[in-house]
Amino acid sequence: MYGAVDLLIVGHFGGDTADVFVSAVSTGSQIMMTLTIVITGLAIGLTVYVGERIGAGKREEAGEIIGTGISLFAVISLIVTVVMVFASSALAKLMRAPAEAFDNTVWYVAICSAGTLFIVAYNLVGSIFRGIGDSKIPLLTVTIACVLNILGDLLLVAVLHMGAVGAAIATVFAQAMSVVLSMFVIRKRKMPFNFSRKYIRLNTTHIKSILKLGTPIALQDLLVSISFLAILAIVNDIGLIESAGIGVAEKVCAFIMLIPSAFMQSMSAFVAQNIGAGRYDRARKALWYGIATSLVVAIAIGCFSFFRGDILARIFAKDATIIAPATEYLKAYAIDCLFTAFLFCFMGYFNGCGKTTFVMVQGIIGGICVRLPVSWMMSKIEPVSLFRIGLATPISTLIQIILCGAVYIYLNAEQKRSGRIRGFV
Repeated sequence: MYGAVDLLIVGHFGGDTADVFVSAVSTGSQIMMTLTIVITGLAIGLTVYVGERIGAGKREEAGEIIGTGISLFAVISLIVTVVMVFASSALAKLMRAPAEAFDNTVWYVAICSAGTLFIVAYNLVGSIFRGIGDSKIPLLTVTIACVLNILGDLLLVAVLHMGAVGAAIATVFAQAMSVVLSMFVIRKRKMPFNFSRKYIRLNTTHIKSILKLGTPIALQDLLVSISFLAILAIVNDIGLIESAGIGVAEKVCAFIMLIPSAFMQSMSAFVAQNIGAGRYDRARKALWYGIATSLVVAIAIGCFSFFRGDILARIFAKDATIIAPATEYLKAYAIDCLFTAFLFCFMGYFNGCGKTTFVMVQGIIGGICVRLPVSWMMSKIEPVSLFRIGLATPISTLIQIILCGAVYIYLNAEQKRSGRIRGFV
Protein backbone atom coordinates (compact mmCIF):
# COMPACT_ATOMS: atom_id res chain seq x y z
CA MET A 1 0.00 0.00 0.00
CA TYR A 2 2.83 2.35 0.90
CA GLY A 3 4.31 2.07 -2.59
CA ALA A 4 0.96 2.15 -4.39
CA VAL A 5 -0.61 5.21 -2.76
CA ASP A 6 1.02 7.72 -5.13
CA LEU A 7 -0.34 5.99 -8.22
CA LEU A 8 -3.78 5.53 -6.68
CA ILE A 9 -4.17 9.20 -5.75
CA VAL A 10 -2.87 10.66 -9.04
CA GLY A 11 -5.01 8.17 -10.94
CA HIS A 12 -8.19 9.33 -9.21
CA PHE A 13 -7.42 13.02 -8.63
CA GLY A 14 -5.17 13.89 -11.58
CA GLY A 15 -8.03 15.47 -13.52
CA ASP A 16 -7.81 15.71 -17.32
CA THR A 17 -4.09 14.88 -17.23
CA ALA A 18 -4.46 11.80 -15.02
CA ASP A 19 -3.00 9.50 -17.70
CA VAL A 20 0.12 11.70 -17.85
CA PHE A 21 0.57 11.61 -14.07
CA VAL A 22 -0.13 7.86 -13.92
CA SER A 23 2.50 7.20 -16.59
CA ALA A 24 5.04 9.46 -14.84
CA VAL A 25 4.47 7.97 -11.39
CA SER A 26 4.42 4.38 -12.69
CA THR A 27 7.73 4.82 -14.53
CA GLY A 28 9.30 6.89 -11.75
CA SER A 29 8.18 4.56 -8.99
CA GLN A 30 9.52 1.54 -10.91
CA ILE A 31 12.92 3.24 -11.01
CA MET A 32 12.76 3.96 -7.28
CA MET A 33 11.52 0.43 -6.59
CA THR A 34 14.63 -0.88 -8.35
CA LEU A 35 16.77 1.17 -5.98
CA THR A 36 14.81 -0.07 -2.97
CA ILE A 37 15.08 -3.69 -4.12
CA VAL A 38 18.88 -3.42 -4.40
CA ILE A 39 19.15 -1.90 -0.92
CA THR A 40 16.84 -4.58 0.47
CA GLY A 41 19.03 -7.24 -1.14
CA LEU A 42 22.12 -5.86 0.58
CA ALA A 43 20.19 -5.60 3.85
CA ILE A 44 19.26 -9.30 3.66
CA GLY A 45 22.99 -9.97 3.95
CA LEU A 46 22.88 -8.15 7.28
CA THR A 47 19.69 -10.00 8.30
CA VAL A 48 21.25 -13.42 7.67
CA TYR A 49 24.56 -12.47 9.33
CA VAL A 50 22.91 -11.04 12.45
CA GLY A 51 20.37 -13.87 12.64
CA GLU A 52 23.09 -16.53 12.54
CA ARG A 53 25.08 -14.82 15.32
CA ILE A 54 22.01 -14.39 17.53
CA GLY A 55 21.05 -18.02 16.93
CA ALA A 56 24.55 -18.98 18.09
CA GLY A 57 24.17 -16.79 21.22
CA LYS A 58 26.93 -14.32 20.22
CA ARG A 59 25.34 -11.07 21.48
CA GLU A 60 28.52 -8.99 21.45
CA GLU A 61 29.43 -9.88 17.88
CA ALA A 62 25.85 -9.27 16.71
CA GLY A 63 26.10 -5.71 18.10
CA GLU A 64 29.40 -5.14 16.30
CA ILE A 65 27.87 -6.37 13.03
CA ILE A 66 24.92 -3.97 13.39
CA GLY A 67 27.25 -1.05 14.11
CA THR A 68 29.24 -1.88 10.98
CA GLY A 69 26.00 -2.14 9.01
CA ILE A 70 24.96 1.36 10.11
CA SER A 71 28.30 2.82 8.97
CA LEU A 72 28.30 0.90 5.67
CA PHE A 73 24.75 1.86 4.71
CA ALA A 74 25.36 5.52 5.62
CA VAL A 75 28.16 5.64 3.03
CA ILE A 76 25.99 3.83 0.48
CA SER A 77 23.08 6.25 0.97
CA LEU A 78 25.32 9.29 0.41
CA ILE A 79 26.73 7.92 -2.85
CA VAL A 80 23.38 6.74 -4.18
CA THR A 81 21.65 10.07 -3.41
CA VAL A 82 24.15 12.09 -5.45
CA VAL A 83 24.08 9.64 -8.37
CA MET A 84 20.29 9.30 -8.53
CA VAL A 85 19.50 13.03 -8.30
CA PHE A 86 21.87 13.94 -11.12
CA ALA A 87 20.88 10.92 -13.24
CA SER A 88 17.09 11.41 -13.01
CA SER A 89 16.76 12.85 -16.52
CA ALA A 90 19.00 10.20 -18.05
CA LEU A 91 17.01 7.46 -16.31
CA ALA A 92 13.72 8.84 -17.68
CA LYS A 93 15.22 8.78 -21.18
CA LEU A 94 16.53 5.28 -20.68
CA MET A 95 13.04 4.17 -19.64
CA ARG A 96 11.60 5.77 -22.78
CA ALA A 97 9.14 7.80 -20.72
CA PRO A 98 6.44 9.12 -23.08
CA ALA A 99 7.07 12.72 -24.18
CA GLU A 100 3.85 13.93 -22.51
CA ALA A 101 4.96 12.51 -19.16
CA PHE A 102 8.74 13.04 -19.42
CA ASP A 103 9.12 16.17 -17.24
CA ASN A 104 6.85 14.79 -14.53
CA THR A 105 8.83 11.54 -14.53
CA VAL A 106 12.12 13.42 -14.06
CA TRP A 107 10.74 15.50 -11.17
CA TYR A 108 9.28 12.43 -9.45
CA VAL A 109 12.58 10.51 -9.63
CA ALA A 110 14.70 13.52 -8.56
CA ILE A 111 12.56 14.36 -5.51
CA CYS A 112 12.27 10.73 -4.36
CA SER A 113 16.02 10.27 -4.88
CA ALA A 114 16.69 13.18 -2.54
CA GLY A 115 15.11 11.02 0.17
CA THR A 116 17.41 8.03 -0.46
CA LEU A 117 18.81 8.37 3.05
CA PHE A 118 15.40 7.50 4.48
CA ILE A 119 14.93 4.55 2.09
CA VAL A 120 18.29 3.14 3.16
CA ALA A 121 17.73 3.84 6.87
CA TYR A 122 14.30 2.19 6.93
CA ASN A 123 15.55 -0.95 5.17
CA LEU A 124 18.54 -1.10 7.51
CA VAL A 125 16.31 -0.94 10.59
CA GLY A 126 13.93 -3.48 9.06
CA SER A 127 16.79 -5.90 8.38
CA ILE A 128 17.96 -5.63 12.00
CA PHE A 129 14.50 -6.39 13.39
CA ARG A 130 14.01 -9.30 10.98
CA GLY A 131 17.44 -10.61 11.96
CA ILE A 132 16.29 -10.89 15.58
CA GLY A 133 13.02 -12.50 14.48
CA ASP A 134 10.71 -9.47 14.85
CA SER A 135 8.82 -8.32 11.75
CA LYS A 136 6.03 -6.58 13.70
CA ILE A 137 7.93 -3.35 14.47
CA PRO A 138 8.80 -2.64 10.79
CA LEU A 139 5.15 -3.31 9.95
CA LEU A 140 3.93 -0.88 12.62
CA THR A 141 6.26 1.95 11.56
CA VAL A 142 5.57 1.61 7.84
CA THR A 143 1.81 1.43 8.51
CA ILE A 144 1.93 4.79 10.28
CA ALA A 145 4.11 6.16 7.47
CA CYS A 146 1.60 4.85 4.92
CA VAL A 147 -1.21 6.80 6.61
CA LEU A 148 0.96 9.94 6.49
CA ASN A 149 1.68 9.29 2.82
CA ILE A 150 -2.03 9.02 2.04
CA LEU A 151 -2.78 12.27 3.88
CA GLY A 152 0.15 14.00 2.16
CA ASP A 153 -0.96 12.80 -1.29
CA LEU A 154 -4.54 13.92 -0.69
CA LEU A 155 -3.33 17.37 0.37
CA LEU A 156 -0.72 17.93 -2.33
CA VAL A 157 -2.40 16.12 -5.25
CA ALA A 158 -6.16 16.26 -4.63
CA VAL A 159 -6.30 19.70 -2.94
CA LEU A 160 -3.25 21.62 -4.19
CA HIS A 161 -3.16 19.86 -7.60
CA MET A 162 0.63 19.37 -7.59
CA GLY A 163 0.43 16.11 -9.57
CA ALA A 164 3.47 13.83 -9.66
CA VAL A 165 5.61 16.41 -7.82
CA GLY A 166 3.21 16.47 -4.89
CA ALA A 167 3.11 12.68 -4.78
CA ALA A 168 6.92 12.55 -4.62
CA ILE A 169 7.11 15.12 -1.80
CA ALA A 170 4.52 13.20 0.23
CA THR A 171 6.48 9.98 -0.27
CA VAL A 172 9.78 11.44 0.98
CA PHE A 173 8.09 12.96 4.04
CA ALA A 174 6.43 9.64 4.92
CA GLN A 175 9.72 7.76 4.53
CA ALA A 176 11.42 10.21 6.90
CA MET A 177 8.70 9.69 9.49
CA SER A 178 9.03 5.88 9.27
CA VAL A 179 12.73 6.20 10.14
CA VAL A 180 12.05 8.55 13.07
CA LEU A 181 9.42 6.16 14.45
CA SER A 182 11.75 3.17 14.05
CA MET A 183 14.57 4.89 15.93
CA PHE A 184 12.18 5.85 18.73
CA VAL A 185 11.13 2.20 19.13
CA ILE A 186 14.76 1.03 19.18
CA ARG A 187 15.63 3.43 21.98
CA LYS A 188 12.71 2.21 24.10
CA ARG A 189 13.11 -1.52 23.55
CA LYS A 190 15.49 -4.06 25.06
CA MET A 191 17.34 -5.75 22.19
CA PRO A 192 18.77 -9.31 22.16
CA PHE A 193 22.29 -8.03 21.41
CA ASN A 194 24.86 -5.78 23.05
CA PHE A 195 25.32 -2.39 21.44
CA SER A 196 27.16 0.88 22.03
CA ARG A 197 28.26 3.85 19.93
CA LYS A 198 31.82 2.51 19.70
CA TYR A 199 30.47 -0.27 17.45
CA ILE A 200 29.43 2.27 14.79
CA ARG A 201 32.53 2.02 12.63
CA LEU A 202 33.66 0.39 9.41
CA ASN A 203 34.88 -3.01 10.57
CA THR A 204 36.56 -4.54 7.51
CA THR A 205 35.91 -8.14 8.54
CA HIS A 206 32.19 -7.60 9.09
CA ILE A 207 31.84 -5.50 5.93
CA LYS A 208 33.30 -8.36 3.88
CA SER A 209 30.87 -10.84 5.42
CA ILE A 210 27.83 -8.56 4.95
CA LEU A 211 28.75 -7.86 1.32
CA LYS A 212 29.61 -11.51 0.65
CA LEU A 213 26.08 -12.48 1.68
CA GLY A 214 24.21 -9.40 0.47
CA THR A 215 25.91 -8.47 -2.82
CA PRO A 216 24.80 -11.57 -4.77
CA ILE A 217 21.22 -11.01 -3.60
CA ALA A 218 21.37 -7.30 -4.46
CA LEU A 219 22.90 -7.99 -7.88
CA GLN A 220 20.33 -10.64 -8.64
CA ASP A 221 17.48 -8.36 -7.55
CA LEU A 222 18.96 -5.51 -9.61
CA LEU A 223 19.19 -7.58 -12.78
CA VAL A 224 15.70 -9.02 -12.29
CA SER A 225 14.34 -5.52 -11.72
CA ILE A 226 16.17 -4.31 -14.83
CA SER A 227 14.37 -7.01 -16.81
CA PHE A 228 11.03 -5.64 -15.55
CA LEU A 229 12.16 -2.09 -16.33
CA ALA A 230 13.02 -3.27 -19.83
CA ILE A 231 9.51 -4.69 -20.21
CA LEU A 232 8.11 -1.33 -19.07
CA ALA A 233 10.34 0.46 -21.61
CA ILE A 234 9.10 -1.89 -24.35
CA VAL A 235 5.49 -1.07 -23.44
CA ASN A 236 6.28 2.67 -23.10
CA ASP A 237 7.31 2.56 -26.75
CA ILE A 238 3.86 1.28 -27.71
CA GLY A 239 1.98 4.31 -26.37
CA LEU A 240 0.82 6.43 -23.41
CA ILE A 241 -2.29 4.36 -22.65
CA GLU A 242 -0.33 1.09 -22.62
CA SER A 243 2.32 2.75 -20.45
CA ALA A 244 -0.32 3.85 -17.93
CA GLY A 245 -2.00 0.42 -18.11
CA ILE A 246 1.12 -1.57 -17.31
CA GLY A 247 1.94 0.95 -14.56
CA VAL A 248 -1.41 0.20 -12.91
CA ALA A 249 -0.92 -3.55 -13.42
CA GLU A 250 2.55 -3.48 -11.86
CA LYS A 251 1.17 -1.82 -8.74
CA VAL A 252 -1.47 -4.53 -8.46
CA CYS A 253 1.30 -7.11 -9.01
CA ALA A 254 3.24 -5.58 -6.12
CA PHE A 255 0.29 -6.46 -3.88
CA ILE A 256 0.03 -9.94 -5.38
CA MET A 257 3.72 -10.57 -4.67
CA LEU A 258 3.41 -9.52 -1.00
CA ILE A 259 2.74 -13.06 0.25
CA PRO A 260 5.66 -14.90 -1.43
CA SER A 261 7.98 -11.94 -0.75
CA ALA A 262 7.08 -11.97 2.94
CA PHE A 263 7.74 -15.70 3.11
CA MET A 264 11.11 -15.24 1.42
CA GLN A 265 12.32 -12.62 3.91
CA SER A 266 11.00 -14.44 6.98
CA MET A 267 12.41 -17.72 5.64
CA SER A 268 15.87 -16.14 5.33
CA ALA A 269 15.87 -14.99 8.97
CA PHE A 270 14.29 -18.19 10.35
CA VAL A 271 16.66 -20.50 8.48
CA ALA A 272 19.72 -18.42 9.42
CA GLN A 273 18.79 -18.45 13.13
CA ASN A 274 18.24 -22.23 13.13
CA ILE A 275 21.47 -22.90 11.30
CA GLY A 276 23.27 -20.75 13.86
CA ALA A 277 21.70 -22.92 16.57
CA GLY A 278 22.55 -26.14 14.71
CA ARG A 279 18.88 -26.99 13.97
CA TYR A 280 19.15 -27.89 10.29
CA ASP A 281 16.08 -30.13 10.48
CA ARG A 282 13.89 -27.15 11.43
CA ALA A 283 15.36 -25.14 8.56
CA ARG A 284 14.33 -27.80 6.03
CA LYS A 285 10.85 -28.13 7.53
CA ALA A 286 10.40 -24.38 7.25
CA LEU A 287 10.91 -24.57 3.49
CA TRP A 288 8.09 -27.05 2.90
CA TYR A 289 5.68 -25.52 5.40
CA GLY A 290 6.35 -22.14 3.79
CA ILE A 291 5.65 -23.41 0.28
CA ALA A 292 2.42 -25.13 1.35
CA THR A 293 1.06 -22.10 3.21
CA SER A 294 2.09 -19.63 0.52
CA LEU A 295 0.56 -21.78 -2.21
CA VAL A 296 -2.86 -21.85 -0.55
CA VAL A 297 -3.00 -18.05 -0.56
CA ALA A 298 -1.48 -17.87 -4.07
CA ILE A 299 -4.22 -20.05 -5.55
CA ALA A 300 -6.95 -17.75 -4.20
CA ILE A 301 -5.23 -14.52 -5.27
CA GLY A 302 -4.15 -15.94 -8.64
CA CYS A 303 -7.65 -17.08 -9.59
CA PHE A 304 -9.16 -13.73 -8.65
CA SER A 305 -6.48 -11.83 -10.60
CA PHE A 306 -6.96 -13.98 -13.71
CA PHE A 307 -10.74 -13.86 -13.87
CA ARG A 308 -11.48 -10.44 -12.29
CA GLY A 309 -8.32 -8.42 -12.71
CA ASP A 310 -10.45 -5.48 -13.84
CA ILE A 311 -11.71 -5.05 -10.28
CA LEU A 312 -8.13 -4.81 -9.00
CA ALA A 313 -7.14 -2.38 -11.76
CA ARG A 314 -10.03 -0.05 -10.88
CA ILE A 315 -8.44 0.51 -7.47
CA PHE A 316 -5.74 2.59 -9.17
CA ALA A 317 -7.53 4.01 -12.23
CA LYS A 318 -11.06 4.89 -13.30
CA ASP A 319 -10.37 5.34 -17.03
CA ALA A 320 -11.65 2.29 -18.95
CA THR A 321 -8.94 2.73 -21.59
CA ILE A 322 -6.27 2.23 -18.89
CA ILE A 323 -8.10 -0.59 -17.08
CA ALA A 324 -8.36 -2.75 -20.24
CA PRO A 325 -4.60 -3.21 -20.90
CA ALA A 326 -3.91 -3.52 -17.16
CA THR A 327 -6.44 -6.38 -16.90
CA GLU A 328 -4.86 -8.11 -19.88
CA TYR A 329 -1.38 -7.97 -18.32
CA LEU A 330 -2.68 -9.19 -14.95
CA LYS A 331 -3.84 -12.49 -16.45
CA ALA A 332 -0.24 -13.45 -17.15
CA TYR A 333 0.86 -12.35 -13.69
CA ALA A 334 -1.88 -14.46 -12.10
CA ILE A 335 -0.12 -17.54 -13.46
CA ASP A 336 3.19 -16.32 -12.03
CA CYS A 337 1.51 -15.90 -8.64
CA LEU A 338 1.25 -19.70 -8.33
CA PHE A 339 4.87 -20.29 -9.31
CA THR A 340 6.34 -17.70 -6.95
CA ALA A 341 4.90 -19.59 -3.96
CA PHE A 342 7.61 -22.16 -4.72
CA LEU A 343 10.38 -19.90 -6.01
CA PHE A 344 10.42 -17.27 -3.27
CA CYS A 345 10.46 -19.88 -0.49
CA PHE A 346 13.36 -21.65 -2.20
CA MET A 347 15.20 -18.32 -2.46
CA GLY A 348 14.60 -17.52 1.21
CA TYR A 349 15.84 -20.98 2.20
CA PHE A 350 19.03 -20.73 0.14
CA ASN A 351 19.67 -17.18 1.39
CA GLY A 352 19.34 -18.35 4.99
CA CYS A 353 21.77 -21.17 4.27
CA GLY A 354 24.29 -18.65 2.94
CA LYS A 355 23.94 -19.92 -0.65
CA THR A 356 23.40 -16.39 -1.98
CA THR A 357 25.66 -16.85 -5.01
CA PHE A 358 23.39 -19.61 -6.33
CA VAL A 359 20.36 -17.39 -5.71
CA MET A 360 22.06 -14.73 -7.82
CA VAL A 361 22.87 -17.14 -10.65
CA GLN A 362 19.36 -18.57 -10.94
CA GLY A 363 17.92 -15.05 -10.83
CA ILE A 364 20.17 -13.90 -13.67
CA ILE A 365 19.24 -16.93 -15.77
CA GLY A 366 15.53 -16.35 -15.23
CA GLY A 367 15.45 -12.56 -15.38
CA ILE A 368 18.00 -11.70 -18.04
CA CYS A 369 18.42 -14.86 -20.11
CA VAL A 370 14.72 -15.78 -20.26
CA ARG A 371 12.29 -13.01 -19.23
CA LEU A 372 13.89 -10.20 -21.24
CA PRO A 373 14.24 -11.94 -24.65
CA VAL A 374 10.85 -13.65 -24.34
CA SER A 375 9.06 -10.35 -23.58
CA TRP A 376 10.85 -8.67 -26.51
CA MET A 377 9.85 -11.45 -28.90
CA MET A 378 6.25 -11.33 -27.68
CA SER A 379 6.14 -7.56 -28.29
CA LYS A 380 6.91 -8.19 -31.98
CA ILE A 381 3.89 -10.42 -32.54
CA GLU A 382 0.99 -8.53 -34.13
CA PRO A 383 -1.41 -7.51 -32.79
CA VAL A 384 0.57 -6.55 -29.70
CA SER A 385 -0.82 -8.20 -26.56
CA LEU A 386 0.16 -7.29 -23.01
CA PHE A 387 -0.92 -10.80 -21.97
CA ARG A 388 1.68 -12.37 -24.27
CA ILE A 389 4.34 -9.90 -23.10
CA GLY A 390 3.44 -10.70 -19.49
CA LEU A 391 3.82 -14.46 -20.08
CA ALA A 392 7.59 -13.95 -20.08
CA THR A 393 7.41 -13.68 -16.27
CA PRO A 394 5.82 -17.07 -15.39
CA ILE A 395 7.99 -18.77 -18.03
CA SER A 396 11.17 -17.44 -16.39
CA THR A 397 9.87 -18.29 -12.89
CA LEU A 398 9.18 -21.90 -13.88
CA ILE A 399 12.74 -22.32 -15.15
CA GLN A 400 14.09 -20.87 -11.88
CA ILE A 401 11.98 -23.33 -9.85
CA ILE A 402 13.45 -26.23 -11.83
CA LEU A 403 16.97 -24.96 -11.10
CA CYS A 404 16.25 -24.52 -7.37
CA GLY A 405 14.67 -27.96 -7.09
CA ALA A 406 17.58 -29.62 -8.89
CA VAL A 407 20.17 -27.93 -6.65
CA TYR A 408 18.20 -28.79 -3.49
CA ILE A 409 17.99 -32.49 -4.48
CA TYR A 410 21.64 -32.61 -5.51
CA LEU A 411 22.97 -31.06 -2.29
CA ASN A 412 20.86 -33.30 -0.08
CA ALA A 413 21.97 -36.38 -2.03
CA GLU A 414 25.59 -35.30 -1.56
CA GLN A 415 25.00 -34.92 2.17
CA LYS A 416 23.53 -38.40 2.49
CA ARG A 417 26.43 -39.95 0.57
CA SER A 418 28.95 -38.19 2.80
CA GLY A 419 27.06 -39.08 5.96
CA ARG A 420 26.10 -35.46 6.76
CA ILE A 421 22.34 -35.70 7.00
CA ARG A 422 21.69 -32.69 9.24
CA GLY A 423 21.80 -30.12 6.47
CA PHE A 424 24.23 -27.80 4.79
CA VAL A 425 25.57 -24.30 5.21
